Amino acid sequence: MKIMGSEEIKRTLLKLTSNFLKKNKSLDEVVIIGIQRRGATLASRISEIIKSLKGKKLPVGTLDITLYRDDLSRISYQPIIRSTDIPFSIDDKHLLLVDDVLYSGRTVRAALDALLDHGRPKKIELLVFVDRSHRELPIQADYVGKKIMSLPGQIVEVKLKEMDEKEEVVILEKKKDEI
Repeated sequence: MKIMGSEEIKRTLLKLTSNFLKKNKSLDEVVIIGIQRRGATLASRISEIIKSLKGKKLPVGTLDITLYRDDLSRISYQPIIRSTDIPFSIDDKHLLLVDDVLYSGRTVRAALDALLDHGRPKKIELLVFVDRSHRELPIQADYVGKKIMSLPGQIVEVKLKEMDEKEEVVILEKKKDEI
């Protein structure tokens, strides 16, 4: 079931960025890090929106959390490791962590562990495009694009043109062998 199309994705990303800018007047110490894969793409888009609105390009990095997952042995015997690219210090920075879907909170927990291996930020804020609830850990986002109610047997996917050749957010039913 499609819950967002291309135009709503664009509006939502602009709203999220605007909300971040309202709360953060100074951008001098701000860096943006996106969780691989779609969080990284959204982080780059947010940086571009900030550049167009404020004339300032913020540093953007990407974070792979695969080896920090607490369910690594459950997801695959040979997990796909993507790159972490943080070409700047995060020490004493205000870090905006970006992900596409917040569900159990485990991805964000793994991201926090991975980030702390790279340095000690002054502050970390979390921006997620979709919050689908069902937390297993006490983690919440500072900025949420869209909050949806979904069932545990469903999958929420954010599809972006850079990797999916289309822009949409969909809810899919898990196949019986995935439940």
